[in-house]
Amino acid sequence: MAVKEMPALSNTASQAVDIQERRKPLGRRIYEGRVAYTMLAPTFVFLLVFMYYPALLGLYRSVYKWAPGLSADFVGLGNFIQLFTKDRVFLNSMDHMLQLAAWYVVSTVGVSLFIAVLIHRLRGGRTQYTFRLGMILPVVIPAIVPLMLWKFIYDVKVGPLNAILIWAGLEDWTRAWLSDPNVALYAVMLRNFPWVDGVAILILLAGLQAIPYEIVESAMIDGATEMRRFWSIELPLIAGQIKLISVLTIMWGVQEFTAVFAMTQGGPINSTMVPGMWMFFNAFRINKMGYASAIGVVLFLLTLVLTMINLKYITTEEY
Repeated sequence: MAVKEMPALSNTASQAVDIQERRKPLGRRIYEGRVAYTMLAPTFVFLLVFMYYPALLGLYRSVYKWAPGLSADFVGLGNFIQLFTKDRVFLNSMDHMLQLAAWYVVSTVGVSLFIAVLIHRLRGGRTQYTFRLGMILPVVIPAIVPLMLWKFIYDVKVGPLNAILIWAGLEDWTRAWLSDPNVALYAVMLRNFPWVDGVAILILLAGLQAIPYEIVESAMIDGATEMRRFWSIELPLIAGQIKLISVLTIMWGVQEFTAVFAMTQGGPINSTMVPGMWMFFNAFRINKMGYASAIGVVLFLLTLVLTMINLKYITTEEY
């Protein structure tokens, strides 16, 4: 009996120690942990200088009409009112951004999940390792390289896409892919075919491999098909990984800038303009830093709202 009561006594003692620690003065606790605080201090300093200070400064400047070297005029919510009432370019860019974000979520989660399940079904650890390595290798390539490659593929004169269409007798399908306002946004969306995300595949594959084999074996004994096994066992148990990838992809889509800047710079006729590109244009082309800061605040709030919606309505047993 005494042995069974020991964990309870141990927990009680631990709680007593925690209470005593909390009752110590703040200065005393800092002094006792001075070595850890000293080692953490440089990290927090860099975070404050390079992360928190720019973000807070952007929030502060968003309520001013300000350009570098000139005096700042307080306009309150004037920048935000102009964004949503008078700035047609911004409103159109928000529509483009939502289309890109939705496509990124569908393509990244869908394709990555399909590939991860196929790799998980492979027999033999060496074969699985080979395919995992093949999927993650493209991650080490600088992001600008495939963007420049796709810009060449879409080229009107020497691009292989139009050449293949002409060779197949589909001359009517040829386009100035990045210069036609009707198709430029879709050309940006469909780059990176076949839309394989190596990091997402590894995350999903890790979730699949963490499923206890006893559960899968029981389903197989009961005669569950591969599709039934996926829908009833594997998919619910990796919902946490799917949620993580969805949140990261939403953030990536809302903050999209690199692809548009490298391929179209928002053209033609603003048909591929996204808020990140419009913020860059206002900040560094026409020096409207206060207005650009307001765009950044809107993007932050939008990312926060979309992430909270995702976390609320995509639920798992753990989260």
